[in-house]
Amino acid sequence: MPNHASRRTLLAAAAAVAATAAGAAASASGPARTPTADDALNPDGPAGRRPDRARLRRAVDRMSLAEKVGQLFVSRAYGHSATDPDPADAEQNRAAFGVRTAAELVSRYHLGGIVYFAWAHNTRAPQQIAALSAGLQQTALTTGARIPLLLSTDQEHGAVARIGRPATLFPGAMALGASGSAADARQAARIAGAELAAMGIRQDYAPVADVNVNPANPVIGVRSFGSDPHAVAELVAAQVRGYQGAGVAATAKHFPGHGDTETDSHVGLPVMRHTRAAWEELDEPPFRAAVEAGVDAIMTAHIVFPALDPSGDPATLSRPIVTGILRERLGFRGVVVTDALDMAGVRQKYGDDRVPVLALLAGCDQLLNPPDLPLAHRSVLAAVASGELTEARVEESVLRILELKSRRGLFDEAHPSAATVDAVVGVREHLDAADRIAAATTTLLANPGRVVPVDAKAAPRLLVTGTDPASPSATTGPPTVVLARELTALGCRATAVAPARAVAAAPGHAAVLVCTYNVPEGDGPQRTLVTELLATGVPVVLVALRNPYDPARLPACAAELATYSWGDAEMRAAARVLTGAARPAGRLPVPVPGRYPLGHGLSLDT
Repeated sequence: MPNHASRRTLLAAAAAVAATAAGAAASASGPARTPTADDALNPDGPAGRRPDRARLRRAVDRMSLAEKVGQLFVSRAYGHSATDPDPADAEQNRAAFGVRTAAELVSRYHLGGIVYFAWAHNTRAPQQIAALSAGLQQTALTTGARIPLLLSTDQEHGAVARIGRPATLFPGAMALGASGSAADARQAARIAGAELAAMGIRQDYAPVADVNVNPANPVIGVRSFGSDPHAVAELVAAQVRGYQGAGVAATAKHFPGHGDTETDSHVGLPVMRHTRAAWEELDEPPFRAAVEAGVDAIMTAHIVFPALDPSGDPATLSRPIVTGILRERLGFRGVVVTDALDMAGVRQKYGDDRVPVLALLAGCDQLLNPPDLPLAHRSVLAAVASGELTEARVEESVLRILELKSRRGLFDEAHPSAATVDAVVGVREHLDAADRIAAATTTLLANPGRVVPVDAKAAPRLLVTGTDPASPSATTGPPTVVLARELTALGCRATAVAPARAVAAAPGHAAVLVCTYNVPEGDGPQRTLVTELLATGVPVVLVALRNPYDPARLPACAAELATYSWGDAEMRAAARVLTGAARPAGRLPVPVPGRYPLGHGLSLDT
């Protein structure tokens, strides 16, 4: 069961931080933003082209109604190729859409965009992704209204990354929150954006602007920069400028804030219990900062927020939230994209035929991944025919989408090139930057046994065990194996073993490093493993691979670290801290109820 007392403690602490910072704020409209060099490139937003609105208006006027409606949809498509998918992917396309290929899907429905997923087999390798993007753009530019696609994906880094090695993989949001460096956050986004653009992907569903004040949150957690809304706001704005400085549309999500929920909107409908005042203090600041930074797009959340809209409609379908707050209160003029419409949170109250129409009536522009695209497309057309939606309302969203495409240069050059992929994606300079940024994120939470740092020069025998979560992004191995390898490279004699063998193997080692992953409250196999390892008398070092809340749910160990993710860069950074090759620089961006306060982190001298 969720620990409601812990959640309330964390919420109160975050509110206190927010109230203190709010006292220094300039006004209800937010502090003035200092102009940057990016602004000189485009007054409408960082590092983009000024849209020719008259030209785009003429393009909209030339479209048929079906083409206009198609521009609103961003759909999945199965296969690694636009025109030659594997047979199984062709069958998936036939079953879902009545077409064989992704190119046929774009042509038939006049789509405005395609979203890439690893599970749809879109993201096997950088050159393949670029070829897929080029093929899809060729189709879009030679059929129908001849409008380039906005190709997108979820490349948050950390726990959520659709594209893995050899692309550069950076620490995720909470790790960046632990470093506290807006410059690092911006550089990570700029490099990540450059690599996405090289592969033809011009919209990233990042950064996450949710303020995670609930340790029991099952869907956000380390995807958030932290629990201090003003620290989160600074890092969100930095990443918006980084992505868009690289020519990729940033998408701040999940409005109006998903950080204090106990239900995953993929499988249910969360309810946000904040008051309006609490929302203004805790949830609003990062989204306001994103708007002030010129963010191209904001994604809605499939959550019910009674204090903002008592109707019981999820935010995605709420006109008071999307139009009343996001458009009117925050002054956002860009593209509003729904979270994926195949998620349970948006499908519980209305049918799949009604959801797209209601989202548009609420004020959304892009309709992301409906479960039944043919039905959704027909439903929007029928709503226009019946007068429930006006064609002018559809055109309003289409024009915003075309302005975004123009701002990101898609009308000038939509096709990626193989040469650019080789010159940009996963190059040494980018990989080195990822390691440098990761080095500032590892947080040393406790070291009462003075086990850290181990003396690598003495070649100590170390045992590495624990949970090996599936790689979030095609890293070089399970985290226990990668950590053992990196420790060995630094001079230790480290061996990775399965948890079932760890207790018997522990004697004779200088220390046992046990990797944990989202430890639940109460008894369970991870708690049992740590308890039994402690009983061996060998010093136990806990390495929390994802949520930093793990130490509060386990017996105290001789040392405790938080890495916030389990990619190669994070494991290398942890190994350097464990051996003293690097000083721990991370500070907790969230409090760990009952154990550590917000901002806690030790140096090797404490």
